[in-house]
Order: sequence, then C-alpha cells, then structure tokens
Amino acid sequence: MEIRHMEQNDDKYAISRIYEESWKSAYAGIIPQSYLESISGDNWIDKLDNAERNTLIMIEDGKMIGTSSYGRSRFADYEDYGEIISIYFLPQYMGKGYGKKLLEAVMRELFILGYADIFLWVLEENQRARRFYEKAGFVFSGNYLDTNIGGKELREMQYCYHSNIIVNAGE
Repeated sequence: MEIRHMEQNDDKYAISRIYEESWKSAYAGIIPQSYLESISGDNWIDKLDNAERNTLIMIEDGKMIGTSSYGRSRFADYEDYGEIISIYFLPQYMGKGYGKKLLEAVMRELFILGYADIFLWVLEENQRARRFYEKAGFVFSGNYLDTNIGGKELREMQYCYHSNIIVNAGE
C-alpha cells in the first residue's frame, strides 16, 4: 500500500471514478437514488485540477483505491484551519482500515502545511462516517451547513480536530 501526492500524469478519470463509486455506495439511502445514478465517472476531474487543493491517492497492488483532497479552509470563519475536503474509497476497500491510514496521512500533510486545527464536513445522516471521524478524535463543533443534493434537503455537520502539536509554518 502506498499513499502519495497526485501527480500530473496520474489518471484523473480513475481518481474521479473513486469519488463516483464511493458516493453511490456510501450515500445510498441518504442522497436520492436518481441523483446518485446520474453521477458520471468524470464528475470530479475539474476539481482535481484546482490549484487551491492538494490531493493524496492511495494505491494497493498498482490500483488507485482511495483519495483525499485537502488544503487551506474554504471558509472565512476558519481561515486558520486546514480543511479535509474529501476522503473517498472504492466500495470494496471500505471498512478494512485503509481509511484510517489515509486520514492519518492527510492530517500529517495539513500539520506540515502549518495547521494545528483541522475541520471537515459530514452529512448528518452518514452515521458510518461520523463514527469514523469521532473515533479518530474529531469532535462535532455545533456548526451546520444546510444543502440540497438531488432535490433533498440535507445537513452537513462540522467536525474539528484540535492538535496539541505546536506548528511553525515555514520551518
């Protein structure tokens, strides 16, 4: 198993397919099925080229199986925080310990970038993801985002991780 930064010559369609397959599996019963079925494999390619985001990929036996995007907070109220924008896996690799390894890697990357505090958003109905982040030390902040996906009103919960690491950016 290898975790590394996405490189320019990596197959962005394969990475985008990880998002697609993960959404269709993890959000079944949460997001309307008609919306999930409408997602195409190239849906996330343009987001992978966003210069404000960093992307890690996880590779097992030569196959990309997971990905995580992260960077400086996209929210003004949390400008001193690092943000984990996404962590997704091919469904057959979920629940096997890979997520913990990728989460640890992305948190390490954010610490290297100088962030002692990290946050992310989780759909309120996604109990599995909430338990995963809580087990990793993330705590619900009390903040919500209301969103509409596929015609369904959903709520995202903000989870924060506050490190005891003293970070000196640029050293």
